Amino acid sequence: MTYSAPGSDRIVTVFGGSGFVGRQLVRALARRGWRIRVASRRPDLAFHLQPSGRVGQIHAIQANLRYPASVAAAVRGSDAVVNLVGILTPSGRQRFDAVHAFGARLVARAAAEAGVTSMVHMSAIGADAESPSEYSRSKAQGEQGVREFFPDARIARASVIFGPDDDFFNRFATIARVSPALPLISGGETRLQPVFVGDVAEAICRMLDGEAAPGAIYEFGGPEVKSLRDIMAYVCDVIGRKRLLVPMPFAAARWMALGTEIASNLSLGMFPSEFLTTRDQIELLKIDNVVSQAANAEKRTLEGLAITPDSIEAIVPSYLYRFRKTGQFEANRLA
Repeated sequence: MTYSAPGSDRIVTVFGGSGFVGRQLVRALARRGWRIRVASRRPDLAFHLQPSGRVGQIHAIQANLRYPASVAAAVRGSDAVVNLVGILTPSGRQRFDAVHAFGARLVARAAAEAGVTSMVHMSAIGADAESPSEYSRSKAQGEQGVREFFPDARIARASVIFGPDDDFFNRFATIARVSPALPLISGGETRLQPVFVGDVAEAICRMLDGEAAPGAIYEFGGPEVKSLRDIMAYVCDVIGRKRLLVPMPFAAARWMALGTEIASNLSLGMFPSEFLTTRDQIELLKIDNVVSQAANAEKRTLEGLAITPDSIEAIVPSYLYRFRKTGQFEANRLA
């Protein structure tokens, strides 16, 4: 593992640095001594990251993936670039093709033209140009665009990422807190390999430090593969709430998703995001989201980067306690 001495002149621009993965990555890079530019549409949302490093080590700058000039300015003089920008649900001008495809291509082009020596692009397991899911297709198009301008870019594909601020375990716990039943799309048989956000951040740091082969595609998953049914049952157990797990065929799930999409649009943003399910997300659940056999065999994984992934059981209870009826005091019952 390579660490920079205090006062290092290495500069890295992190697009999406104020997001879920970005916050963890910025802190990890700061510990290594990198000077970090957090490129965001809203720099004010990244100011809270500055205390994670030394004075002047972390700097928030404005950049919008729809405006090439702002992206070029953000990468100018950088030694490395990381693109983490991604969305799970389209909204307004933030569309899958605009963010995942056009945006990724623009960042790679700007990095190449600026003479950047190292780039890591965040994609997702399941990226496939032929996928019925628009999300997966746009991720594949993004990878292709990055390769076009920056062939040596290292690509990180992750399964579902979890951590204190995630939109996965927290979402299921929110629903379980108020609903007597949880829907199991297609019986909850889809297999997932949730990976801890801290492990993903550490892996990206090592990729930037040259511990991954140039141009390689790495796949990140946790130590366990679990079905969606097992995950929902685990969440209910952790928060101490007994809920019915009701199997729902894909056809019915699509109608449910359509209903939540309409409700979200008609509510002008007032519909709770935790209860929004899109038809594209239903398509994603038709395919297992796990590290491929090829990636495991070729050691293009966390373990291949000498990282022992943290388990769900080691991390998730530490932030789901707030969904218990009496919070962190649930286990401290009076005799």
